[in-house]
Amino acid sequence: MTTTAPNQQDRQANKATGSDTRVALLKRSVRANVPLRKTFVQAVRGSACRHGPLKDFVTGRDLRALKAYLMIVAACSSGADGWSTTHDSAVWARLMDIQDTATDQAARTGAWRTLLRIQKRNLITCTRTGAKITVTLLREDGSGKAYDRPRGESEEERFLQIPASFWTKGYDQKIDLPGLALLLTIAREKNWSTFPAEKAPDWYGWSADTHERGLKKLLDLALVKRREHYTKAPLAPSGVVMAYQYTRTSVMQPRKSKKETTSAPAAGAATAKTAARSSQRGR
Repeated sequence: MTTTAPNQQDRQANKATGSDTRVALLKRSVRANVPLRKTFVQAVRGSACRHGPLKDFVTGRDLRALKAYLMIVAACSSGADGWSTTHDSAVWARLMDIQDTATDQAARTGAWRTLLRIQKRNLITCTRTGAKITVTLLREDGSGKAYDRPRGESEEERFLQIPASFWTKGYDQKIDLPGLALLLTIAREKNWSTFPAEKAPDWYGWSADTHERGLKKLLDLALVKRREHYTKAPLAPSGVVMAYQYTRTSVMQPRKSKKETTSAPAAGAATAKTAARSSQRGR
């Protein structure tokens, strides 16, 4: 009996990529939007320090771990498996795109080390059994407390939403660390808020330069848009001061449910009133 050797080119052409793996994970979790407590970006008002866990990813220049953490939230926050997800270490490596620049074993090791860095920040726990790695979510504030689904009933429970399109349309592969940090920051606030760079060190924990580069990256990728906003200033030479306000573009807006769509006219009126107010406030 004659056998045919596997076609190596066909195998490579049909091998799943990191993007394929992330999209498959999103489909399995059945999430149109990924919820993330706002305390990940910034602590609640009245806290001794306003910096959230996001600050450590930014100052540590750890884009890989930040992207991996957001995917973990996407995979676990449906609660189907008790806020946990288990995959072979090779799958974890592919989720992080490590396999593109490393051997199989090095990629597996790199994935485990990345997960340990996230665990060190008290955002997850991870265990390894043979080639399998199980990751369990903890609360997004870095307190180490057990995770539960955010309900939005108090300031500590309020959450932002990342649309699945961030991954399915490949923006996760185009964005850099300052851009991703600012995307989460803008998603945390109301539409058409201001984000003064000089406040970034106090409010978020990263530099004004990082802040400005993040805003520029988002504009370049068309993930946000901005407009000029003028405030009366009697002591200013022109009598007004101008600040830019930002909001997410449609591709980064959370997908609305049918119920939300039905009540859109009333919601739109409320949004217009909110946008008319100045967002010059201490966050």
